[in-house]
Amino acid sequence: MRFIRFRRYEVAKRYTRIVDTLLNHEFDHIVNQLGLKPLRSIRSRMRAQRYKGELSGPERARYVLEELGPTYVKLGQILSMRPDLIPIEYTKEFEKLQDTVAPFDFTYVENMIHQDLGASIEDLFMSFDTKPIAAASIGQVHRARLHDNTDVIVKVQRPDIKKVIDGDLDLMYSFAGFVEEHVQNAKLYRPTQLVEEFSRSIHRELDYNLEAQNTDRFFHNFRNDPHIYIPKVYWDRTGEHVLTLEYIKGVKATDFDAIDALGYDRESIANAGAKAFLKQVFEDGFFHADIHPGNVLIMEDGRIALLDFGMVGHITDDVKNALVDLLIAVTEYDIDRFIEISYNFGITSENVNIPALKLDLLDLLDKYYGRSLKQLDCGVVMGEIMALLRRHQAMVPSNIALLSKGLITIGGFGMKMVPDFNVTVLIEPYAKRLIKKRMRPDIIFKNTMKDASNLMRYMHKMPRQISHILDYAEKGYMTIQFEHHGLNRIITGLDVGSNRLSFSMILSALIIGSALIIQTGIEPHIWGVPALGLIGFLVTGVLGMGLVIYILRTGHI
Repeated sequence: MRFIRFRRYEVAKRYTRIVDTLLNHEFDHIVNQLGLKPLRSIRSRMRAQRYKGELSGPERARYVLEELGPTYVKLGQILSMRPDLIPIEYTKEFEKLQDTVAPFDFTYVENMIHQDLGASIEDLFMSFDTKPIAAASIGQVHRARLHDNTDVIVKVQRPDIKKVIDGDLDLMYSFAGFVEEHVQNAKLYRPTQLVEEFSRSIHRELDYNLEAQNTDRFFHNFRNDPHIYIPKVYWDRTGEHVLTLEYIKGVKATDFDAIDALGYDRESIANAGAKAFLKQVFEDGFFHADIHPGNVLIMEDGRIALLDFGMVGHITDDVKNALVDLLIAVTEYDIDRFIEISYNFGITSENVNIPALKLDLLDLLDKYYGRSLKQLDCGVVMGEIMALLRRHQAMVPSNIALLSKGLITIGGFGMKMVPDFNVTVLIEPYAKRLIKKRMRPDIIFKNTMKDASNLMRYMHKMPRQISHILDYAEKGYMTIQFEHHGLNRIITGLDVGSNRLSFSMILSALIIGSALIIQTGIEPHIWGVPALGLIGFLVTGVLGMGLVIYILRTGHI
């Protein structure tokens, strides 16, 4: 019982922190809509708001996430990759989120390495810098050198970070459920599902073995590419909480002055980076889901080094073909094809107003009708499509959203490198190969046989499934559930009407009863009238007048 009370106190304390932070950054409307204002702290009630009129909404939202801590910063970073869920101005602002925090003590580093790898730092490394070169929410990075003089970096996870993140996730689940229950149309955005996706993503980042496996897989995929370099993983010095990688020396891809000073060809870098991402998507089906210039280095020999493979995405052949079909539908003004593709991948559902979506698609496709793929800017087109789907409350699967964000990022980075850069020109050869592959006789035969096999399987299962349905119905196990939309007001109106009718009948009964009592002449009397009957008439008059006043005030008779 004491633990339960402590748990409730901790949850209430965390809610108070969220409410205070929202109010401090002028998000009163959110707090009021959720009915959480009573949870604000005494200090917050006495303190004036700090940023009134100085910052935009997206900027204030970014500060809220930063103040709430590392888990919320990670949530913001993931939301920055989801233009289908939040407005584009928020995604751009959330891209600025930095999870750099104060480093933790080196004693914890030593303990974590010994605990995870079963040996001391001295046994594993010839030298190890005690001061980290970077400190983030999940871990920090140290420079080190192996006994064979190889320079490496060592990522060490923060102590008890999983416990902190799990506590924050519990609160996020609770908050998401609260929002779904109390905010109109919140279920359309599936906040609980969003928290589940975030939970899976951040728990994958907590396992450095998984990041090492991803890095190794990219290393294998690009082993023959002369333009791309992936750091080597040192498995004998890697565990769940410690990751040792080859140290890469280079210039940040955003440092254009340094790139120009070293004489690198910007166009070659932009093309090589874009081709590397397109190879991941269209050939490997396994792509870097957190691709941005901060995870890209230009090495001394001009090669591009890709870093940080904690977040990855998977793409099936169906999605590859759908992406090509989507671009073709845009150029050919084929709205029905666009809607069909969206429906097949669960993007549009019964919650989406299809006629309204088609009207907006007409406006969008008018801009691109008749153009070839080369004349499209894929990043711009995907950004506009994502914004359109978000306005219509469509839900985009996370892997498709991450792919779209990657294409937008690659296109934007290329345009910074070379003003007339167009990633779609590089996509066209892949699109043609996919289309040509689909038209091969062996592929057509294979797909036909697959469809026929599926049809036969469904036909084989159908009688048994129908029999099961009838059995359930016969035994009374089948139930039909109805979910109403917009009937709450009708139900409330019926309740009010029935209450008024009941109240009127009671008043009528009191009037009749009081009249009968007066006719009997029963004592005691007041002014020669039976007191009980007179009191009944007075009470009835007061209550009746109250009902009349209420009806006149509300305007509902």
